[in-house]
Amino acid sequence: MTTGTATGAAKGTLPPRFSLVATDLDGTLLRSDHTVGARTRAALALVAARGAAHVVVTGRSVSWTRHVLADLGCTGLAVCGQGGQVYDAAAHTQLTSVILDRERARLALARIEAVTGPLVTAGDRDGVDGEVVAAPGYRLDLAGQVPIVLNAGPDALWAAPLRKIYVQHPVLDEDALALIATRAAGHLVGVAEAGPGEIELLPLGLDKATGLSYVARRLGLTGADTVAFGDMPNDLPMLDWAAHGVAMAGAHPELKAAADEMAPGNDEEGVAVVLERLFA
Repeated sequence: MTTGTATGAAKGTLPPRFSLVATDLDGTLLRSDHTVGARTRAALALVAARGAAHVVVTGRSVSWTRHVLADLGCTGLAVCGQGGQVYDAAAHTQLTSVILDRERARLALARIEAVTGPLVTAGDRDGVDGEVVAAPGYRLDLAGQVPIVLNAGPDALWAAPLRKIYVQHPVLDEDALALIATRAAGHLVGVAEAGPGEIELLPLGLDKATGLSYVARRLGLTGADTVAFGDMPNDLPMLDWAAHGVAMAGAHPELKAAADEMAPGNDEEGVAVVLERLFA
């Protein structure tokens, strides 16, 4: 990548050894069945043996990231909620929590719907046990893994503090929705593409690099010490911040175009393939 805030090693130039490994979850560290493969576990153990830290950086909220962290044996810090939640797994507490202004979000949705017609929404409530509150018709791919209130009435979405809003359309895909949302309401909210079929409305200026840079500072590290892995446009700020950005084989074209390196796909445990080379 050619831009970013990393200091020290030039972008695209590999330092002798990274001290921080940042990985997205879905489409990156996790396989399509939402599990972590044996080769990836061994590669993460190698990273730890070399004295480097691994930080999960995900769009998922804490409430549906905790079981993955527990499965990996992570007891340190994780970045959740598109950078809005920095979570201490050992203490089971949020170190940071960035809240969405609900009035701005209401206005943003109205301006987007003026272009697209009716949208289907869900809201991510704040807190380590925050629920997803979903309107009728909302499609949830991780049913059973997420604490969720289904078929919620229109007032339920706004009844408690929110970190972000998920937006779906019956016809438009995530690329088309993101373009419309950015043009219509990008001055009110952040717009993120984190997965197929939907976009997310976030507090303005929030992204994964926000949370990752906070964690790095606590560890005494910078972007120059970091290699980052991702697959969707919401990973772009994180890869740009890191000294070395790696896109998965199945990544969105926007991320592929910006990455320093391409890894095999998540089902081929591409994160492990790269880490084995960097840390051997």
